[in-house]
Amino acid sequence: MLDNHQKNIATFIHLSTFSRFIIPFGNFLGPIILWITNKDKSEFIDAHGKQAINFQISILLYAIILGTLTIPFFVFKLFSGIDFIDFNGFESFHISLGKPSPLLYVGGFLGVIAVIGFIIELVLIILASLKARDGEYYNYPLTINFLK
Repeated sequence: MLDNHQKNIATFIHLSTFSRFIIPFGNFLGPIILWITNKDKSEFIDAHGKQAINFQISILLYAIILGTLTIPFFVFKLFSGIDFIDFNGFESFHISLGKPSPLLYVGGFLGVIAVIGFIIELVLIILASLKARDGEYYNYPLTINFLK
């Protein structure tokens, strides 16, 4: 039987990921500290702690992959408008911002996906917190289980 203390700790493990808005890497530090100090007290807390940490690591991995794909599109677009061959001093140096290239559209699309992913992440964290508050187990979707 779960008591309110266990439910509260599991809820705070999920909610502690929002500490990233105040503390750098708080989305990792908060859940890890709460999970390590309380994982032996309850299987419920242990399961929620592992899920929260696995989700944050998975989100970091997805963000790195998305950033690795997105940044080159913007860099290529930036340098495609600079005429390096006809550089004759600063009087003839110019940046042409002509019509947008397909690279910019692809990069912008990946940026929009990143924003949508961020919003979905926030919604999933709140949903997991509510499930923990109600004493239910929750598995984040698309989470790689690093901690088992």
